[in-house]
Amino acid sequence: MSETAKQQNISEYFGCNVFNETVMRDRLPKKVYEAVMKTKNLGTALDNSVADIVANAMKDWAVEKGATHYTHWFQPMTGITAEKHDSFLSAAENGKAILDFSGKELVKGEPDASSFPSGGLRATFEARGYTAWDPTSNAFIKDNSLYIPTAFCSYTGEILDKKTPLLRSMEVINQQALRILKLFGNTTATRVITTVGAEQEYFLIDKKLFDQRKDLVLTGRTLFGAKPPKGQELEDHYFGNIKKRVSDFMKDLDMELWKLGVYAKTEHNEAAPAQHELAPLFTTANIAADHNQLTMELMKKTALKHGLVCLLHEKPFAGVNGSGKHNNWSLLANDGQNLLDPGDTPQENLQFLLFLCAIIKAVHTYAPLLRLSAASAGNDHRLGANEAPPAIVSIFIGSNLEGVLNALEKGKTYVAPTNQEFVIGVDALPNFPKDTTDRNRTSPFAFTGNKFEYRMLGSSDSISCVNTIINTIVAQVLSEFADELEQADNFESALRQLMARTIKEHKSIIFNGNGYSEEWIAEAERRGLPNLPTTADALPHYLKDEYVSVFEKFKIYTRAEIASRTEILLDNYNKVINIEALTMLDMANKQILPAAIKYTKELCDTVIAKKAIGIEGGAEEKLVRRLSDITNSLDEAISVLNQKIIDSKNCNGSQELSMFCKNEILPSMQSLRALADELETIIPDTLWPFPTYLELLFMI
Repeated sequence: MSETAKQQNISEYFGCNVFNETVMRDRLPKKVYEAVMKTKNLGTALDNSVADIVANAMKDWAVEKGATHYTHWFQPMTGITAEKHDSFLSAAENGKAILDFSGKELVKGEPDASSFPSGGLRATFEARGYTAWDPTSNAFIKDNSLYIPTAFCSYTGEILDKKTPLLRSMEVINQQALRILKLFGNTTATRVITTVGAEQEYFLIDKKLFDQRKDLVLTGRTLFGAKPPKGQELEDHYFGNIKKRVSDFMKDLDMELWKLGVYAKTEHNEAAPAQHELAPLFTTANIAADHNQLTMELMKKTALKHGLVCLLHEKPFAGVNGSGKHNNWSLLANDGQNLLDPGDTPQENLQFLLFLCAIIKAVHTYAPLLRLSAASAGNDHRLGANEAPPAIVSIFIGSNLEGVLNALEKGKTYVAPTNQEFVIGVDALPNFPKDTTDRNRTSPFAFTGNKFEYRMLGSSDSISCVNTIINTIVAQVLSEFADELEQADNFESALRQLMARTIKEHKSIIFNGNGYSEEWIAEAERRGLPNLPTTADALPHYLKDEYVSVFEKFKIYTRAEIASRTEILLDNYNKVINIEALTMLDMANKQILPAAIKYTKELCDTVIAKKAIGIEGGAEEKLVRRLSDITNSLDEAISVLNQKIIDSKNCNGSQELSMFCKNEILPSMQSLRALADELETIIPDTLWPFPTYLELLFMI
């Protein structure tokens, strides 16, 4: 099929490898199909009696499309996906084989759970774990296997994955949102779902150059690298012309994603050189989480086909923008209402205003939970830089909505601005309605018209954790609101009083200004907003009693499960920094120091040769002294970092070690890097031992 034909037939092959509604309608008996769709749309339990029928239909469809194996595909606490493949093969009489797949095999799998992170929930010898089919997310075919999205738990029932809490939180916010809608007289909505669109940023670099950098191979980011003569100062890469090699990658990626039913929609160059972004259409939160995991996996695989490497690290290059993942979150009722759509007159839309107040209170009350949902060693390098929100959580709602809330707090009538048309001033160009809010790239949690965009998330993160937290904290506040309003004699009066009180108590979380400014840091402190700059600072908040009680109230997590997640995240933070520090030592000792010594020798030989014929060393002598001073300092910095790594072994527990990493190892790494980067500016390119930023960022 030609490239043109492929593009023309998108609608025909979109979702062709997905066991979707169309396939189910064609292959399942009507009653079975209706039961599955009821589970997908309403969250009702699926009767076990239909499992065999669905499994057989799945198997027949998959085999017809070339599949030979099936796998329960799940999201353990590693942050990536996991899979164990079994063939459809079963023994038959006379030494023959048949293809078989039972309902029991569809519903439950049994991977070894001992080697997945459990944060102390399970001992190594306690190996049994279970995967359970998630019928709300479609099965699909990839690499000749049938992939079945599943949840993952231990033999004793503890949650070992990221999907189960997300599914629970979706059910909880559904229940609490329906209580609110009922108060407003809504009798048509029977379910409220959280919808998510996860914009994915990434870098593409040449694989041949990638392979020459130990730091990129082992850690995903450059631990050394002097700033090139040109970075992103001219802002010429953002939305710029896409290079053919990158464009070919994007086209192939789109096709692979579309076949799997992923709604890849928008792609463009991002702000930093070699950086790009892909944005999908919105879909249900758990499906969005599945799709984002697939997107990251296929980005890496597709890049390799083009001789490229896709970097998903949050800060692969110093001095230019890092990569985030913008989590666009909204609430949609199954009667068609977007509950976060203010409409043309938000000041009159009391239902919208109540949901807005609930979100404001939730973010203010539980800000540390939102911050820690984006906590990782990689993201610590990005948050607060000029491409990412600060580590201080705040909400942007725009001047119009802020005016509405101020009027509501004071019991006054809000008068909307009269000029709501954007006039370009060129007769040939159309005028168009002006949006009610501007955009604020510096805000961690920004209202963007009919949704909230959480911008703190790191590019390599799963979106499951943050959406579990958002759903849970908003559900908690909606529950509090419903408890109060359901007892009211006069609903509208009680509603206005509740909203006015909420605004007064929680408006300090609203900030529409520049989140990058030093003034905001001081202002946030005056407002009493928490500033948790690193993972080591943020993660201990997970176990605060007031937060644990909310998760336990809604049966999202137990205290033990939260403790395990805290331990897993801290352990990952510590291990990442340890690997990076060891990699720095290896590169400094085996590559950078030898290059500096070799160049010093060349210069010394030149000085000696010049003096032998009666010429002073001049520039060479000066350079030798400078080079020697830096090299000696580098050697000393290597010793300091090495000693810090040794000292870290004396730390007692993950929390103490994380603070040691933050306060001792990371500063030592930065000192070592500064010296190495200075050497890079002196040593000739022909002697520098690995590709530079100039080559990595600009030579695709």
